[in-house]
Amino acid sequence: MVQAKVWILTKHFDGFPKHSDLVLKVEELPEPKDGEVLLEAVFLSVDPYMRPFSKAFMQEGDVMIGSQVAKVIQSKNPAFPVGSHVVSSCGWRSHSISDGKQLIPIMSEWPEGVPLSLALGAIGMPGLTAVYGLEEVLQLKKGETLLVNAAAGAVGSLVGQIAKIKGCKVVGSAGTDAKVAFLKELGFDVAFNYKTVSSLEEELKKAAPDGYDCFFENVGGPSSVIAMQQMKDFGRIAVCGTISTYNDGVPQTGPYPHQIMIFKQLKMEGFLQSQWEHKHPETLKRLAAWVKEGKLKCQEHVTKGFENMPAAFMGMLKGENTGKAIVAV
Repeated sequence: MVQAKVWILTKHFDGFPKHSDLVLKVEELPEPKDGEVLLEAVFLSVDPYMRPFSKAFMQEGDVMIGSQVAKVIQSKNPAFPVGSHVVSSCGWRSHSISDGKQLIPIMSEWPEGVPLSLALGAIGMPGLTAVYGLEEVLQLKKGETLLVNAAAGAVGSLVGQIAKIKGCKVVGSAGTDAKVAFLKELGFDVAFNYKTVSSLEEELKKAAPDGYDCFFENVGGPSSVIAMQQMKDFGRIAVCGTISTYNDGVPQTGPYPHQIMIFKQLKMEGFLQSQWEHKHPETLKRLAAWVKEGKLKCQEHVTKGFENMPAAFMGMLKGENTGKAIVAV
């Protein structure tokens, strides 16, 4: 019998998450049955989506949602031999039993020397989100100008780099000077600290006097409406996230972008990467190749210890991470 540590959502988050909203429990796992495997978490992901998804799709008493890279430590399923690694969406668990149906094996072409944690980052969900937002939603073209906010995060940092691979001008905003320096190291054409500029409107105009063809939206709120005012006519906006609103106790009201969208004839589309699941295998191979070739630089913010899952989650929501936030068990 294996003892599994599990983080339980005891109370729905009200405003910013609190340590008291989550509790660590221990449960006994049975021996795997025929067709099942026993998994041990190696790396766990903490992501912004967990905050709104927990309210929309979880009940109090559920295991906190999330993905992990796990190692198969017992197997009665020939598709997943002992010692192999998979991506599992079993939530915040140190160990779990799976019938294999929802497991994603780490690709056989995994680049040598690349940490498996990137299966939760550049060669995983954030990478897929960046590619599909740029290619499927924005249909970004060579020579266009792209704006991305929360640009030093797991998705934003990849969005900017992929746009540069595609021959575009990239402008990124972030919340600290250190993050701005990171974006410049990644090759962003312009990067600025939105917290310290005297005027966001003027900074956006200075960065791209002719306006923006595309806007990869991760933040939401009033600053995004200011960004929309700098779009070119017929500009395209991919709405990936609205992290500035996730912890609001009272929903934000206005300003409203409808008139801007009408006059500029903008196209705005929300999306989830799962819409293009049929393309995942090919897209992950492309992402892995970019990483191997050095075209995608991947920075991780690593918290050690399964017991520190809540602290890592809250730190990520505060913007403490540069790049992908993960927990190493």
